Amino acid sequence: MDVVLELCDTFAFDRFWATVLPAQASVAKYNATTTFSSMREGATLLPQKSWVWEPATSYFSFPPSENAWQSAWPRDKLERQFIELFFITWFFGVVLYFVCATLSYVFVFDKTTFHHPKYLKNQMSMEIKQAVSSMPGMALLTACFFTLEVKGYAKFYDRLDDAPFPLYNYLQFPIFILFTDFCIYWIHRGLHHPMVYKTLHKPHHKWIMPTPYASHAFHPLDGFAQSVPYHVFPFLFPLQKFAYIALFGFINIWTIFIHDGEYVANSPVINGAACHTMHHLYFNYNYGQFTTLWDRLGGSYRKPNEELFKRETKMAAAEWNRQAKEMERIQKEVEGDDDRRYLGEDEVKKVQ
Repeated sequence: MDVVLELCDTFAFDRFWATVLPAQASVAKYNATTTFSSMREGATLLPQKSWVWEPATSYFSFPPSENAWQSAWPRDKLERQFIELFFITWFFGVVLYFVCATLSYVFVFDKTTFHHPKYLKNQMSMEIKQAVSSMPGMALLTACFFTLEVKGYAKFYDRLDDAPFPLYNYLQFPIFILFTDFCIYWIHRGLHHPMVYKTLHKPHHKWIMPTPYASHAFHPLDGFAQSVPYHVFPFLFPLQKFAYIALFGFINIWTIFIHDGEYVANSPVINGAACHTMHHLYFNYNYGQFTTLWDRLGGSYRKPNEELFKRETKMAAAEWNRQAKEMERIQKEVEGDDDRRYLGEDEVKKVQ
């Protein structure tokens, strides 16, 4: 995140902090050691630099302007970095959510889902409201990890030559997937424990037949808990800086992908949209994020119904009724009375 922070500092935050918290200035004469070569004799100079700029990556850089030294809060101040990382995480989280979820909704999502008997009244607006209201809380908690990373506590490396060994530049990706998949499986399964489910995880399970906008519609502590393995990984294992940014983007896109209702991969290995639909329908199955490995080992794997992969049977009334009947039985065991408001037959939306 230090690369992202440098970019945002150079083009936005330096000017902001220089305006909001300006440094005390003094009057001096220009000489060879003056910080800014553009200053003339008698110009107002800033106190001696309190920090030294070093590019966040050796591949490119964003040289700071004069504003970088014109604030009482230098770039390396802990409080400033935390505040900036919070807003960066929040802003880009919202942008990524709306852009990717909307693209998925327009081009991928099967809109016949609107006819499903377990689709809720005003569901998409509720999904968006839940996601947007939770993102500040998730961003605040995530910024704690990002700040520690920027402060140098994580095992990030910049140049490919700095990897533990050359092959690691490729191995870091499957290692990351396997590690986070294992951790998320147990965290997700733990969120289904009766002591925490109704408080933390039930808001996400409100969506029995989710749309792409349900991808980030969590209780903020739930959403953060399931992201912890992504942030813990670079404190335990080396990770290239740009690989981390790419993986972080991939994770958010994958989360949308498994909620898009388009069942492309009928794979015994990949925990795709069909597997995750089984989780939303039947609650206590398919806790994994990327693979079915830990569900198989943990006895919680449920193979998606074959009907989901055939267009003529996927949205057939017989399949829907079978899903609804079993869902109602399991829902009663897990939650008790169902407080959802389903879209009645007389209110079913017409598919465009």
